[in-house]
Order: sequence, then structure tokens, then C-alpha cells
Amino acid sequence: MSRNFELLNQIGLQGVLEPSTSPPAAATAAPEPELGPSTPALELTGPLREEIAKLVVNLFMLPGSVSPRRVVFSGMETGAGCSWTCARVAEVLASQVNGSVCVVDCNMRSPALHREFMVDNHYGLSDALAQTNPARQYVQQLSRKNLWLLSCGTPVEECQEKVASSKMDQRLRELQAEFDYVLLDAAPVQGSNDAMVLATLSDGIVLILKANSTRREVTQKTVQQMRAANIPVLGAVLNQRTFPIPEKIYNWF
Repeated sequence: MSRNFELLNQIGLQGVLEPSTSPPAAATAAPEPELGPSTPALELTGPLREEIAKLVVNLFMLPGSVSPRRVVFSGMETGAGCSWTCARVAEVLASQVNGSVCVVDCNMRSPALHREFMVDNHYGLSDALAQTNPARQYVQQLSRKNLWLLSCGTPVEECQEKVASSKMDQRLRELQAEFDYVLLDAAPVQGSNDAMVLATLSDGIVLILKANSTRREVTQKTVQQMRAANIPVLGAVLNQRTFPIPEKIYNWF
């Protein structure tokens, strides 16, 4: 596993994300789509890209399985790296499929996806919820011709009411009709119900855990609550892990 990214399989999840046994490129025959003209691709090289690619394969490309198309990403706590992970999963997914990918900043409390992609937080989700224009008019193209961002948009109050509104459900349905994959970056689980609400409108949720910070028992309780609400927990990602010994030595064992 890489220094900053590890798939977690020790919190009792059914169907937890596991490393792929074959190279990610073998999971799809789609060529890498051409880069767009303005925004550069996110920097992903070496082991980091390999680990993100494994996550993409296990989420969206496992043979013989029904792949989710609308997935929520949410950190168990603030600072877990959810936006960082969601952005890079979207980038790698777009590079591996011919279909279109839209990543949506649903964290109206602390939007960050636009900073990950180094673009302005122009009219976005909050504006789409307040207006009637087609959802496609609020998205912007990113580094690849098949990768799009719906940023958070104009700051709003009463975030939870906006997320739980019928207009949110309507807009997400529009996006699902427009794009082949829709990835939702939600506010952390601890502190709001946004992730739970969005997960009921999606095909499942991926939890982002912060190494040496997120408590196992809290995560297990959260998973139990989500399953009780019939929310598919697609897996968990252990992020920001550091090694007490050099990683090369660690990998010998």
C-alpha cells in the first residue's frame, strides 16, 4: 500500500474494497480520453496512482457485478481527506472509461472540490437548487473531455435543509440522466446528516477514515446505522497513513 492511502478491511464491512489481483488497466478496454484544453490533470504518479486505480476498479469495474453509478464519498471526521480522495477517484475513473464522469461538491458547509481541481467556485449546486435552468448549465469541464465538476456554488445558510430537499433529489436525477457516473463529495459524517441523506439518493457510500484519528468503534456504529437504513456501504478507505519504519522495509513482510 502507498504511504498515504490504504484500503481498509478490518471494520467488519461486507464487500469491503479490496486490492485488485490484476492490473487496473486490464479491467477496461477503454482508451484514456483526451485531455481538455484548460485545466491540467491532477498530479498522480507511481504508487499513489496505483492505489487510486485499485479503488476505482473495485468500485466501478469488477467483472460480473452491477457497478454503482452514483456514489457518495464522506469522511468520518473533518480533515480525513474526503475531497482529495473523491477528486482523484473521479480523475482516474475518467481516464479509464469512455463514459462521462461528473463530480459534485455537496459539502455546502466547507466546499473544497474546486480547490482540488484548481478552478473557481462558479455558479454551482446551491444555485441549481435555487433556480430552474437545466443542471447541465451549472457544470464546468475539467482536465478531460469526459470529466465535469458541479462546484458548491454560492454560499448558503440552512445547508441541511438544502441537502434534504426534494429539489436536491430532482437535480441528482438530472445529473444521473446526463452523466454515466456521478460522484458526490459530502460533508463529514460526524457533525451532520448530509452524508446519510445523500446516500439514500445514491447507489451507496464510501467512508474515508483518517489514520490514527478515526475511532474504530465509531466507524462500526456508523456502518450499523447505515445498514439499518438500507444504505449500501461500498467500502472504507484508510487515508493519511504513516509508517513507523521505512515503507520499503514494511513491504517485505
